Amino acid sequence: MQSSVVRIAGAIRGISIAAVVSFVSGALLLRLLMVEGPALRSLQLTWAAPVLRAAMAPTSASSAASASALEQLIPAPAPAPLPDPADTAAATTDVDTTELLVAMVSSIPPSSMQPLALWELFKPVMARRDLFAEARTKMTDAWNAWQQLLEFLRDTAASAATRKASSEERHCPYSVSWLNATDLSKGGRVVADIPCGLVLDSSITLVGAPAGVMGDFRIDLVGQSFPGERAEAPIILHHNIRLGGDQLSPRAVIVQNTWTAATDWADEERCPPPPASQQDLRTVDGLAMCAPQVGIRDSPANANASSSPPSKWPGAITQQHGKKPWFPYADGHPFAATVWAGWDGFHVTVDGKHVTSFEYRQNLEPWMVSSVRLEGSLFLTSLIANGLPTSEDQNTLRDLDRLKAPPLPPKGKALDMFIGVFSTGNNFERRMAVRRSWMQYELVRSGKIAVRFFVGLDQNQQVNVELWKEAVAYGDIQLLPFIDYYNLITLKTLAICIYATKIVKSRYVMKTDDDTFVRVDEVYASVRRTNRSEALLYGLIEGDSKPNRDYRSKWYITEEEWPLPRYPPWAHGPGYIFSRDIARFVVKRNEEMRLKLFKLEDVAMGAWIEEYGRVRKKNVSYASDANFLSENCKDGYKIAHYQNPRQMICLWQHLEQGSGPLCCN
Repeated sequence: MQSSVVRIAGAIRGISIAAVVSFVSGALLLRLLMVEGPALRSLQLTWAAPVLRAAMAPTSASSAASASALEQLIPAPAPAPLPDPADTAAATTDVDTTELLVAMVSSIPPSSMQPLALWELFKPVMARRDLFAEARTKMTDAWNAWQQLLEFLRDTAASAATRKASSEERHCPYSVSWLNATDLSKGGRVVADIPCGLVLDSSITLVGAPAGVMGDFRIDLVGQSFPGERAEAPIILHHNIRLGGDQLSPRAVIVQNTWTAATDWADEERCPPPPASQQDLRTVDGLAMCAPQVGIRDSPANANASSSPPSKWPGAITQQHGKKPWFPYADGHPFAATVWAGWDGFHVTVDGKHVTSFEYRQNLEPWMVSSVRLEGSLFLTSLIANGLPTSEDQNTLRDLDRLKAPPLPPKGKALDMFIGVFSTGNNFERRMAVRRSWMQYELVRSGKIAVRFFVGLDQNQQVNVELWKEAVAYGDIQLLPFIDYYNLITLKTLAICIYATKIVKSRYVMKTDDDTFVRVDEVYASVRRTNRSEALLYGLIEGDSKPNRDYRSKWYITEEEWPLPRYPPWAHGPGYIFSRDIARFVVKRNEEMRLKLFKLEDVAMGAWIEEYGRVRKKNVSYASDANFLSENCKDGYKIAHYQNPRQMICLWQHLEQGSGPLCCN
């Protein structure tokens, strides 16, 4: 029986004409056409010329003349539709990887568009032969994402004359739902689209009932593959309920795991855990990986215990000490299960009780989720996804001017400090909270301190469209020429150094995250009190630490990646500051291909600073500040990490009202 697929998706329909015209400016696309490489040029002419022609649709006699002059520079392609993305992806596989990287980075001159100012300057980074293997893969993905975005903008420009976009249309909805009862036990599956991924506190709730005492059913959070990719999409979370047990246990069990085409199934986690397992000693966001009330350890002694009372739950596991047996799922019994995204992992509750937690695996994070897939012995009543990432409509904002980034200082004038903020594409709400809170400090609004978000492209076309509109509206986003990927965050640190030395000049440089609240005035005053303008690292300094060799950890480091038993001194990543001379050293060493890359960005910066001291024969000042909090918030903080958007606004209100640095936990 063929699988029936039910999809919930919001179609992308509109984008402001101003953004389209700005995006497909003549300078941008002419530069695209001049990229070296015959294979690329042939590919570009096919899709770039229609985009430019659509953008140049004349609105007056003078603009018509300009359009005519520009069109003469672009050879008209043979009448043919834009290539299918699958064909485009196939074409790029014939291009040398290095040529592809250089082509994309070289395609945009810094003067063309502020959000892409780093692309030209980033070329020495992406051309390195010792670049992370993941960077090359994600560079190819970024090329595909870039083409999809251009294709969408072309289609939007072509249809703008015949259709007026509604201001109520949302590319990234706050919630999606599916309300058709379906019996999956007879075969088939339900696939519900998650248009723009998940963020902190996003939740997916399904109501249903198991439809077989010996059966099982699965809840999969599935990632996304680009059109034309042959590899199956990754499974970010596999939550498998086995009521009849399996080969390892005759009793009911929940198995959680991840899957990718490259690594196949990873190490599974079971609830309840097997005998002698340390799994149940670990927690995620303070919650047990397997709630203790979910049965007992599956051991021969317990399995044969005659004192265990019979269970009214088919397949349930009885607990020790005569406690009432409990398993969250049972044949024919309705349940409401919620999967929600925490800071460090996914959590599952059933009927209001915490059941399992699953730590995010390396490079498989909630923003990558593109759909929920349900299959197996399940009667599904309804499904709803809530708290999804959605951007604010700039057309309806009353305080847009107050939220726009102030202009950068003229050439030759240095900033007091430059703050680079790590963010990912669909974290719209976090960036807005930062704009409405600590980016309102007078030091920032006056232009003495500049703040920019550093964001990679997203595999999701809808996210890229919303991200582009946001970048144009606020002027504070720097898009990077690769797909956001945890192992590539060190490249963002490099990008901050490049921006702070090549695009602006800044006495101090700060790196922080979009979930960190920064008391800008106090942080800047604290740095100035050091009386150091060179060879300075300021933050919460870790002076004696070693690599994590636990392969199950998100921060697992192999001997090949870091052979030494200890790390050099480094500052915790939620917020640290370094002097301009260190930023210059990092950029220069990278241009010379002599900068060692390491995937933990804060440790990498520590290693670069140690190398700076050795090469330049400088005594580095490591200034540690206990009020640079790497976890949560404490009254008196200078920076507070793990703050959600509501807490960000609350912290700012405390400061505005004169209450001081009080937390909002």
